[in-house]
Amino acid sequence: MTDAQETAAETALRTAGGGPPDDGVAAAGADGAPIPLLEPREGIPPVVADEHALAEVIAAFAGGTGPVAVDAERASGYRYGQRAYLVQLRRAGAGTALIDPVGCPDLSGLGEALAGTEWILHAATQDLPCLRDIGMTPTSLFDTELAGRLAGFPRVGLGAMVESVLGYALEKGHSAVDWSTRPLPEPWLRYAALDVELLVDLRDALEKELDRQGKLDWAHQEFAAIAAAPPPPPRKDPWRRTSGMHKVRRRRQMAVVRELWTARDRIAQRRDVSPGKVLSDAAIIEAALAVPPHAQALAALPGYGHRMGRRQLEQWQAAVDRARALPEAQLPQPGQQLAGPPPPRAWAEKDPAAAARLTAARSGVTALAERLNLPPENLITPDTVRRVCWEPPADPAPESLAAALTTHGARPWQIAQVTPLLVAALQEQPKS
Repeated sequence: MTDAQETAAETALRTAGGGPPDDGVAAAGADGAPIPLLEPREGIPPVVADEHALAEVIAAFAGGTGPVAVDAERASGYRYGQRAYLVQLRRAGAGTALIDPVGCPDLSGLGEALAGTEWILHAATQDLPCLRDIGMTPTSLFDTELAGRLAGFPRVGLGAMVESVLGYALEKGHSAVDWSTRPLPEPWLRYAALDVELLVDLRDALEKELDRQGKLDWAHQEFAAIAAAPPPPPRKDPWRRTSGMHKVRRRRQMAVVRELWTARDRIAQRRDVSPGKVLSDAAIIEAALAVPPHAQALAALPGYGHRMGRRQLEQWQAAVDRARALPEAQLPQPGQQLAGPPPPRAWAEKDPAAAARLTAARSGVTALAERLNLPPENLITPDTVRRVCWEPPADPAPESLAAALTTHGARPWQIAQVTPLLVAALQEQPKS
């Protein structure tokens, strides 16, 4: 970090008292406005798209020093799945690299060269799955978004954090473009390189602020949990997450959603396009509500109009017909099988004592989070609170509750903070 950057960062953090100034303006330029960051320090690096160039990058980054900033760009909304279409890295002594995972689909050699190195990511859980798919998995990381949450920043997007902490304005106009485009336009590459330009500086400033607030160990525990977390299991019945599903009440209608969603997913995967570009969620729900008996009736529904060809209409009608033909025993059941407690809105009727415990626990968590200057969900997950309130330990002692919280994945720092208030909440009784 340059002297100017360090001064700006320290001023912003000192002014904020653990977060950015109330007006969100960084202490950077002479007039107090953030300084636009327009070009990478060493210019836009060439895109690495073959094994020879990749070998040079691996050697350079293996010989670098300090942590490595890592980012990935996906083509969400354009392509099927969440694969990476560009990987950006920056490290002292190695500079910035832009790697094309289409030309270099196996980056395990780079991952191995960075083994033991701290990776700096912003919102790590978003990028780690696509990085893992190409052979890159960190053993140690620093998440600047999560660090910002723990430090009490109200806005934790990368642009907002760089502006608040370092006093620079990042141009974010290309965040939602189709990164599967080839060749990638120069303005997009400039944007991508700038995304890792200041991540190391941001990490260093946030580490100082977390240490000042006495939260650095909390952050380290959170980062270690992210790095150690296994890939999530495949989602059961993903069709139930179709937008507008709350309108679908009857089991036959649910079967239509399932058949259309499955057909759409198969087509989208084959064509490598976003499912929404094949058929919208809204169109799926319209067909489910109407259960049209033939293609002509389907064509009259929103989302299946004159722009859709006969063959397309017939394939969607075939999915509807499959749902219409299913025997009652094969129709999906309403709602998903819940692995945990029921929705809180039902607690007052099902178990008034549990409802009273939950109300007290939520109030205590919110108040403590406010005192600690961090979001309640980062202090302890709402799901964990619901689970211990619905099925509290038989033994009300703090040690028993701490063991239960550990079972639900709470970190030691969280357990130390919330155990006293949860012990009190679990004694709460419903008002007569």
